[in-house]
Amino acid sequence: MQPVITRARVEIDLGALQRNGAALARRAGVPLLPMIKADAYGLGAEAAVRALEPLEPWGYGVASVAEGEELRNWDVKRPIVVFTPLIGEDLRRLRAAKLVPTLGFAEEIEAWRQSGGGAWHLAIDTGMSRAGVPWREIASVVGAASRMAPQGAFTHFHSAELDDGTLLEQERRFREAVAALPSRPPLLHTDNSAAIARRDRSGWDLIRPGIFLYGVGSGRGARLQPEPVVSLRAPIVEIRQLDAGDTVSYDATLRVERPTRIATMAIGYADGYPRSLSGVGSVLVGETLAPIAGRVTMDMTMVDVTTVPCRVGDVVTLIGRAGNSLLTVDRVADAAKMSPYELLTGLRSRAERVYSEAP
Repeated sequence: MQPVITRARVEIDLGALQRNGAALARRAGVPLLPMIKADAYGLGAEAAVRALEPLEPWGYGVASVAEGEELRNWDVKRPIVVFTPLIGEDLRRLRAAKLVPTLGFAEEIEAWRQSGGGAWHLAIDTGMSRAGVPWREIASVVGAASRMAPQGAFTHFHSAELDDGTLLEQERRFREAVAALPSRPPLLHTDNSAAIARRDRSGWDLIRPGIFLYGVGSGRGARLQPEPVVSLRAPIVEIRQLDAGDTVSYDATLRVERPTRIATMAIGYADGYPRSLSGVGSVLVGETLAPIAGRVTMDMTMVDVTTVPCRVGDVVTLIGRAGNSLLTVDRVADAAKMSPYELLTGLRSRAERVYSEAP
């Protein structure tokens, strides 16, 4: 008998997460540097690490010192790389937690050296224009890199899921920049989820998977697809019958034209279910698609179940599998006109997390 669900909950299949990581590692043929930033894309960093540890990754990637400190508090011993530029007090905290900085300018490298040095990775910008030394300005860090050699160097692909040639162009720029350094860093890494899923064995020393681990693929051209990891479910808490002309939700954006049966679910945008799905999204009631009716509200969302048998207490699937039917993260994000990254990281802590452990 399934446990009773009284409000929105996020179900995370840690076995699927682990298998996704294993599939990427087999394909790439090099160790993993999984991205655990943003609380493992909203799914829980501690649980994600627990699932990935048996794969023996080289280390983990985060976006802030605080995220790295949290991993250390969970007794993670592997290297933890912070992929956002650091300023001021961050360097002291980073050193205290034994984290690895990513540096892109001579002044940063020199500050790290003068504070005691240690492992660091050189960030090389090959077209993202976000962080790191521009590849065409690599000469500006050669002196600093000769005084304290980086453990690694990396770049970030901006369009690895597209077959537009930019990935190869960015790799060419990266190779040119690395060749200009005093020596080759031991650990070079460029491949994100899309690059790995769309190519064969990696030509680098590490891979940096992110969203693939959490069940989101890289488009039709990908040669490898992930298992779904996330399900979002909520119970029906009320059902009502409307007459023609009755309205639904804020702003009365829906005025029904015929007798209509409306079910209210205990989930809203405060749980991370996007308001932009109002009037355009669908959910699975049982295995049957049913459309969102009117505006998604903060705490509740209505759905048209006129032709769908259901009753109060039934569990609705907003993301994930219900029997033979599946609503993927990509499909829901597309309907909401947002990226799957935004959808996952937007799932709020108010929605209970339920984990199925990896075997």
